[in-house]
Amino acid sequence: MRLFDTHAHILDEQFDADRDALIASLPEAGIVHVMEACCDEAEIDRVVALVERVPFFFGSAGVHPHSADEFRPETLEHIRTALTHERMLAIGEIGLDYHYDFSPRGVQRDCFDAQLALAAELHAPVIIHDREAHGDTMDLLRQYRGKLSGVMHCFSASWEIAKECIDLGLYVAFGGALTFKNAVNQWAIAAKLPQDRLLIETDCPYMTPVPFRGTRNDPTRIVLTLRKLAGLRETDPETLAEALFENSFRAFGIR
Repeated sequence: MRLFDTHAHILDEQFDADRDALIASLPEAGIVHVMEACCDEAEIDRVVALVERVPFFFGSAGVHPHSADEFRPETLEHIRTALTHERMLAIGEIGLDYHYDFSPRGVQRDCFDAQLALAAELHAPVIIHDREAHGDTMDLLRQYRGKLSGVMHCFSASWEIAKECIDLGLYVAFGGALTFKNAVNQWAIAAKLPQDRLLIETDCPYMTPVPFRGTRNDPTRIVLTLRKLAGLRETDPETLAEALFENSFRAFGIR
């Protein structure tokens, strides 16, 4: 199987002790590509350096809602410059997080809106983080109807929102949470979404799938989410994996 982890944080400090060894092991595990998701401006140059060093990695540049209060007008130019690199493909991880509220909500919305506007200008895919902020997230996304592409990362909203995201030009990504026993709503959505709009991801080192929940996640465990998704959709993992791999290329505009 060819697998594409569409959302990872390999630069997280939890990988400091064995990052290079883990990266070297991924091709043998069937991980053909990884999208490294950026969280703040300080990380942008580190993501660029990573994709330059590891040819099967792609990267994004953006400011996560947790770091929105650090966003400056100059940050947009930093993101713009990073996306001139041929394997820096998306603006993200951007969005709203009303669970932790590490940045004031108004500041989060302004930061998100500015990065959506840049994505529309550059015709760049976005990687969207939406946690307990579905209403405001969708209100902002609707303002860019016809100008968006990209991914709803770690999807946790309703069937109606999933359908609208697809209508807006986005793909819907599921991670390890799909394997949790309380993910009944996500199971129903994942089972009936159009196959050509589905993606899988790890969000590693977070969101580790069952039966390893509570330990550090990594891209090799994406196969557990794949198997769960295949079971929900009553198809075989190999066939689904190939479809998802092709979806990943389309979602990020990879030729």
